[in-house]
Amino acid sequence: MNSKHADLYFPAEWHKQSMVQLTWPHAKSDWYYMLEEVEACFIEIAKAISQRERLLVVTPEKQEVEKTLQDAGATMKNIIVFSCDTNDTWARDHGFITLLDKNDGTPHYVDFCFNGWGLKFNAELDNAINKQLYNSGILKGVYQNALAWVLEGGSIETDGKGTLLTTSQCLLAPDRNNMLQYNLESALKSLLHCDRVLWLDYGNLIGDDTDGHIDTIARLAPNDTIVYMEADKNDEEQYYDLRMMEEQLQSFRTADGKPYRLLALPSPAPIYDDDCQRLPATYANFLIMNDAVLYPTYAQPDNDAKAAEVLQTAFPDKEIVGIDCRALIQQHGSLHCVTMQYPSPDKI
Repeated sequence: MNSKHADLYFPAEWHKQSMVQLTWPHAKSDWYYMLEEVEACFIEIAKAISQRERLLVVTPEKQEVEKTLQDAGATMKNIIVFSCDTNDTWARDHGFITLLDKNDGTPHYVDFCFNGWGLKFNAELDNAINKQLYNSGILKGVYQNALAWVLEGGSIETDGKGTLLTTSQCLLAPDRNNMLQYNLESALKSLLHCDRVLWLDYGNLIGDDTDGHIDTIARLAPNDTIVYMEADKNDEEQYYDLRMMEEQLQSFRTADGKPYRLLALPSPAPIYDDDCQRLPATYANFLIMNDAVLYPTYAQPDNDAKAAEVLQTAFPDKEIVGIDCRALIQQHGSLHCVTMQYPSPDKI
């Protein structure tokens, strides 16, 4: 445990939030070839968020994005647009991971290194966003420099009670931290103030270039629940790996030794890009907000509806809102990948 900040904890995504971040697409990002299509998706996400809570938008094109959102009918009184150079749009992975002080609720913004998912993509500009955001004064709290460690928000899940859920495929992949699992687990417990780590060894989706982010396959939810992507017997390419993941989830126990409540999301029917490469479509890539859950849809009415039912079971007190994310998966991510929530201080 880091004795300097021993009273910190890592809140669950369903902890009360102060705002959500989006990092906006632009012509110099990887979206250049389909910018209009993906921006339409971002607009829908921005509208859904700003109708319900504050939204922080990071973009190198502040005036243009403000006008776009205003013309689209977003709730501008809830939107802050911050001007900053960016490489791409994956706020989940380059954004701050926020810890809270147990005593006074002060947020501690932990700035980990984002290296383009193991040096696959250029990320220098995205890796510099957090410090600029903090220096702007938009974020009130304590800045913590953890840039010596590579860690993406999409690779970890927490229940807010000391348990971390992650995947060995991602965190132990080359060009991340190059550490043995035991040593990395010890570091995670210290850096994120967690008591234990549950490692999934299966479930990497075809087309996923993150090396297997947990937020594409299995998500923690309230009341010791895990919502996960089911193994579809009709999907021979992914069935075995997802079935092995399900068996491992069944073996997991809560901190007090009980089985988790497991809720299976449907697997979307396979979706391919123009080069006939399979894309990593998943319903597990949802965003939990204060009063709603935003989840990705893929123009598959039966599967989209079934996913909504499962999420309503997991989050009975929240509105379930679907957003068409067929554009997002063209770059191998989905709704959760482009967002990052900021938990509200508990007691300030």
